[in-house]
Amino acid sequence: MKKITLKIFLIAFSAIIASSCGKDEYKPLDEPFVHIMKDELSTVTVNSSANYIATYNVYLSSASLTENLEVTYEIIKGSGLVEGEDYQMITTGNKLVFLPRIFDMPIRIKWLPKPVDPTKDNTLKIRITGNSKNFTIGLPGTNQQQGLFVITKVN
Repeated sequence: MKKITLKIFLIAFSAIIASSCGKDEYKPLDEPFVHIMKDELSTVTVNSSANYIATYNVYLSSASLTENLEVTYEIIKGSGLVEGEDYQMITTGNKLVFLPRIFDMPIRIKWLPKPVDPTKDNTLKIRITGNSKNFTIGLPGTNQQQGLFVITKVN
């Protein structure tokens, strides 16, 4: 008799616990957005002796699309950097096209070995400027982090 009572109690207790789960769940984030980062960071440094091609990805966070998404961006160079001497853009233009079921697209930059003047602005910024579906730029929220990516070349 005690075993049956214990089993009924455990079943009832389990049902109560199971029914209370999920009452405080958060609604899933369903706002599509486009952002840029590398290793979950929005700023990185590159050594002035570097001689390699770096890839910086622009990401689409959205349900799978059925149409292409065009994302525009701009490159903003600081006063201490010279294209062709400090870096070379491998990805040309200012537009990336996300085909359906593609969620990241690269921007490639070749870093060239050349010391920098530490008194100047040695940053190269990639800023997402827009997209064809008016998705949020950067992470959702008031800060819109990861809408701008900053690369600093250091000695």
